[in-house]
Amino acid sequence: MGYPEIIQGGMGVGVSGWRLARAVASAGQLGVVSGTALDVQLARRLQLGDPGGHLRRSIARFPDREIAARVLGHYFVAGGIGPATPFARLPRPAVELPRELLELTLVANFVEVDLAREGHEGSVGINFLEKIRLPILPALYGALLAGVDYVLMGAGIPLEIPGVLDRLRRHQPVSLTLDVAGQPRDRPVCSRFDPATVAAPREALRRPLFLPIIAAASLAQVLVKRATGRVDGFVIEAPTAGGHNAPPRGPARFNAAGEPLYGPRDEVDLDSIRALGRPFWLAGSRGRPGMVEAAQALGAAGIQVGTAFAFCRESGLPRSLRQAAVRQVAAGAARVHTDPLASPTGFPFKVAQLAGTLSDPELAERRRRICDLGYLRQLYRRDDGSVGYRCPAEPETAFVRKGGSDEATRGRKCLCNALVANLGLGQLRTGGARELPLLTAGDDLVHLRTLIDAGGGEYSAADVLDMILPCRRAGRVPRPEGAAVAATS
Repeated sequence: MGYPEIIQGGMGVGVSGWRLARAVASAGQLGVVSGTALDVQLARRLQLGDPGGHLRRSIARFPDREIAARVLGHYFVAGGIGPATPFARLPRPAVELPRELLELTLVANFVEVDLAREGHEGSVGINFLEKIRLPILPALYGALLAGVDYVLMGAGIPLEIPGVLDRLRRHQPVSLTLDVAGQPRDRPVCSRFDPATVAAPREALRRPLFLPIIAAASLAQVLVKRATGRVDGFVIEAPTAGGHNAPPRGPARFNAAGEPLYGPRDEVDLDSIRALGRPFWLAGSRGRPGMVEAAQALGAAGIQVGTAFAFCRESGLPRSLRQAAVRQVAAGAARVHTDPLASPTGFPFKVAQLAGTLSDPELAERRRRICDLGYLRQLYRRDDGSVGYRCPAEPETAFVRKGGSDEATRGRKCLCNALVANLGLGQLRTGGARELPLLTAGDDLVHLRTLIDAGGGEYSAADVLDMILPCRRAGRVPRPEGAAVAATS
């Protein structure tokens, strides 16, 4: 079985979109789309008129024609809404997803994978955050219907996902245990999804390979022993990677800039990883020549690269935002801050310092708090036993009223709205202001100078691959056997 030498990271909200994943997969490596907030992206792009018709072309291939028609009928606006019109508000994720949101989630994940797989025979993966559990079941099913080859998942310990994949590929009902603060362990709360609600062919689907993204050998060992199905490999991520980082192990310590300090306890024991007999990829500041060979010398199949792809031509970031970041790199002024407070998840989050974004403390302070997307909301048990939802980035008084602490709200940023705004899809607020972006990048951002200088400020996904693999061969990495043949049982 052939494995890719390079996994293109599944970055942020829409940064790793279908165009980027398709470019990387077409070149013979693993192209990955981000599965985060695909519902809001599809809805807003349809409201903008779907320039080029790509989304509608893919929606026409969704197997349930009635669901496809409802999604189009609800969101598509011929010619697009005007610049002074806000985007339609979506229902927020909940334990029981509203039917409108469930159908949008199914179609959005199908479309993103379907377009990424269009026109080539390479491998495509989808990346999810374990912290965003409420929409994950229909999201996975939509991706499987489109023929996704790999599922990657970080920001948690996804013990139940392998078994979910095994059942979804056979169109069987699935459930997922939810983390509800204050809920007794003997009375778990679960989300549920039944594929029978979707009119799709009933033959077994391809089971994608499952790669958890981890930061400790102990997590890999737990997953191999306790997961509900097969774990096919691992992405091992260092704290220099962009997006969310695992918190440091041991007592919290910070540098003068307020960033968490990592030490020897945070280094992954690769001997223990190798002993598990699964392929693994190393991630975090790996987007440079020689890194594949160095990783393979340690027993890895290859590397995962994010930041270099995040600012390439095929990235989901608008050209204006990419160019602003590129100019900082070219000027030697690029800086990435590991913010221990920004994310409502409580995980450290890498923030690229860029003027005009929420990395500016004054702009962040000026933003009126609102939680209208709700992907990172926390579940908690109300006094009457029902499930409530709260987020430390929502208005402070609302969070405290729901049993949260005022201290937990300090420094929190609404990543949901900011990361969607990165794509040029920010919501229009009262008064005419749009939500501001917040870029994330890994510490490797400063090393993009080689690509920038060679390309005159613009470079492609192929240029990234050529830089990392100067002697890369033509062709493709075949879809792995585990994802290529449907089981007969």
